[in-house]
Amino acid sequence: MVLNAVQAQKRLRQFATEQNREAALWFFKTGPGGYSQHDQFIGVKVPKTRLVSREYKDLPLSEIQKLLKSKIHEDRLLGLIILVNRMKKASIQDRKTIADFYFKNLKYVNNWDLVDSSAEYILGPYLKEFLTPSQQLKFLKKLAVSKNLWERRVSILTTFHFIRQHEFENTLYIAEILLNDPHDLIHKAVGWMVREVANRDLAQANDFLRGRYDQMPRTMLRYAIEKFPETRRKAYLLGKI
Repeated sequence: MVLNAVQAQKRLRQFATEQNREAALWFFKTGPGGYSQHDQFIGVKVPKTRLVSREYKDLPLSEIQKLLKSKIHEDRLLGLIILVNRMKKASIQDRKTIADFYFKNLKYVNNWDLVDSSAEYILGPYLKEFLTPSQQLKFLKKLAVSKNLWERRVSILTTFHFIRQHEFENTLYIAEILLNDPHDLIHKAVGWMVREVANRDLAQANDFLRGRYDQMPRTMLRYAIEKFPETRRKAYLLGKI
């Protein structure tokens, strides 16, 4: 039987509840002026979405695109989880196909959880395998200077793939570009990635922060130094580094 998006959506809706929907509307700030003001939820928790993704793991890309184009948040997340799982097992050439498909549909990766659950796992391997270091930076910079909030978040979250391999140049390069970004969701993402660098190379993170911490939004700084030794953390917060 050929699987299709409609079947996957029907299966997903079997796990939807009004209680979960109301919780999601609050959690993702869907009220007037919120970053998810125009997003729609049906109330399916992530573990159930992952369950459905395994059942529809062989969904054709044309059908996954229908999920990504859906106005329903959980549909888009389902499509992305299927892509991520497929990326992990794909051949090199198939990984390129998946990454190209993902990038062409990037406008549908339009909330922080959608970005965080996909960017590093799809674009990260693509950049590492198919682009030179200078091409990687150029690719990421184009996203980092975008007017689109989610593309900017993609730029920094994609570098998590490199952090996990103890390669920090891309992260710190993009972090500097985003240093004065106006949005709180970018402050948190940049601080988080700098913290991940610090978890692996405290000296390099310190080198980055020493010349920039007084320019960083407070939220970004707090995230970045969250796991620093207490005395060092307080010194940064008090501006005594």
